[in-house]
Amino acid sequence: MTRGPTLPAHRSPYLPTPLDAFNLAPADEARALLERCLRSSRWADRLAEHRPYPDLPALLAAADEAAYDLDQTELAEALAGESLPRLPEGTYSAAHTALDAAHAAYEARFGHVFVISPGDTPPEELPDRVLEGIRSRLTNDPDDERVVVAEELRGLARHRLALHLGPTGCRTTSDYAPRPHA
Repeated sequence: MTRGPTLPAHRSPYLPTPLDAFNLAPADEARALLERCLRSSRWADRLAEHRPYPDLPALLAAADEAAYDLDQTELAEALAGESLPRLPEGTYSAAHTALDAAHAAYEARFGHVFVISPGDTPPEELPDRVLEGIRSRLTNDPDDERVVVAEELRGLARHRLALHLGPTGCRTTSDYAPRPHA
């Protein structure tokens, strides 16, 4: 019995990842995405200038590194671009009232919106985490709070970059999307 030639094993075609598309995008498109994630033009410019990134961890490390070089004005720009977190559907009105009051107290004390990185917090637990974070950080000295805020901004940047440019990247906003100020 004679057989014909053996066919090579089937290989799936290479599909570009969101990070591949980002690396190849025109500079203005890459900067626009970075500004949506980072809320700072200088921070976005620094990351855009150093493309291509071999993988997501390299991009996230570069984002962290670039954030340490931001001055107070640039950090203020990033903070000014932040909004209150969107609460999950079905959140009780009492939770909205408590969070609005806590946000108002925080803004009165520190002069900017409260920021906290969602990390791995499930959306239904985010209101409790935000309220707990505000209450615990209201006692901070303003200088200490600036350090905490800078770290939370870095965490938000990592979270947003991973959402947009990770393997299952999306073009929508995260669970920490802006909601209108009350």
